[in-house]
Amino acid sequence: MRIGIGYDSHRLVEGRKLIIGGVAIPFEKGLIGHSDADVLCHAITDAVIGALGLGDLGKYFPDTDPRWKDASSIQMLKEIIDITRMNGYDVIWVDSVVIAEEPKFFPYIESMKVSLSFAGLSPGAINIKAKTNEGMGFIGRGEGIAAHAVCLLDRLCERTEK
Repeated sequence: MRIGIGYDSHRLVEGRKLIIGGVAIPFEKGLIGHSDADVLCHAITDAVIGALGLGDLGKYFPDTDPRWKDASSIQMLKEIIDITRMNGYDVIWVDSVVIAEEPKFFPYIESMKVSLSFAGLSPGAINIKAKTNEGMGFIGRGEGIAAHAVCLLDRLCERTEK
């Protein structure tokens, strides 16, 4: 088994869609980034890459690569899940937290799990929590959103032999 942690944050700006966990969330601002800036997908992807010991998100999806301009972060996560399986592992659990003052994410969590399943994660193997930053820091001032994730990998063959 292997464990990885991931983190991501992006600034909120006018004129962008807010995409979290692959779901478009109604809000007057969105996150700025080279891709769709989905902090939850980025944190989960980074956690999986870390568990594999293969670097970080920027190694696979550099913001200098035009291929990833405005790309879906679900697609990015899917590529890493495919690499995970090619390396003989499977993601068996993800625990994550999205931190924002607004909007409220609780109504969208189940939709996020379904969206993340399109990348190859089992909806029953994903936990998503939503928290505020109690008015503190850049998140508390409504300047951005952050996410943390932890994932657990297990060898494919070890799970099938049990």
